[in-house]
Amino acid sequence: MLLGIHDFINSQPLLGPLMKRASEAGLEIKTGSPAQLAEQLSDGKLDMAMIPAIEYLKQADHLRLLPNVSISSRGKVGTVLLVSKVPLNTIHSLALDNRSRTSVALLHILYSKVFPAGLKLSRLEPDAEKMLSQHDAALIIGDQALGFSKEGASIYDLSEEWFKQTEKTFVHAVIAVREGIKEGIVQTLMDAKQEGLQNLDRIAQTQEKITGHPLFLLQDYLKNKIRYDFGQEEMEGLMHFQSLCHEAGLVSKKFPLRFV
Repeated sequence: MLLGIHDFINSQPLLGPLMKRASEAGLEIKTGSPAQLAEQLSDGKLDMAMIPAIEYLKQADHLRLLPNVSISSRGKVGTVLLVSKVPLNTIHSLALDNRSRTSVALLHILYSKVFPAGLKLSRLEPDAEKMLSQHDAALIIGDQALGFSKEGASIYDLSEEWFKQTEKTFVHAVIAVREGIKEGIVQTLMDAKQEGLQNLDRIAQTQEKITGHPLFLLQDYLKNKIRYDFGQEEMEGLMHFQSLCHEAGLVSKKFPLRFV
């Protein structure tokens, strides 16, 4: 069974333990960007994948959700940032990280009434300095956004802005499944998640060596900013996001959340 999962810092508490269990569980793990994984799942190249929440909402009629696991946040997260060199109502060009789907939808919901008419959007490779050198503002996501700062620019944390407006948890990514899955796969994922959550300090130390980010920043991010559950608060947040996306024309239909 093919499982796709992105390789960002926030996935490490799931990815590492899953890699150890993959062979015994009958899993083959593929990594890629969230957008790539969503396309591969849609095309039938993966059986299940961690995909952007917006991609699940677009395909909810033929996908099922894995219970009890997501990548979510409730307030400031630090890895979904709108960075602007000018006031938001005067932005003429905005660069979007081409790996992102959910963040782009969230940006539209939060700021479409603030941005001026005729705003030019460009999807670019994730290079924050290059994006900002060519555009008034940039949507920066993932590992490179963590701890990002730029003198003279305003930085808006989209998860924080979402929570201010809705007081709801924001679900960034979910694990979606195309067909029925082998018995035991759900338990394998739950066991992997539990192991990961018990080893966040060690994971942060490993990521410090890989990314160069300060240890305290990584520990705070993994322990306090990211939520890995998919309980009532996360479901309510995702359903509210679905409603707003439907109102904005970003998803064609509304569906109840369906779990394996």
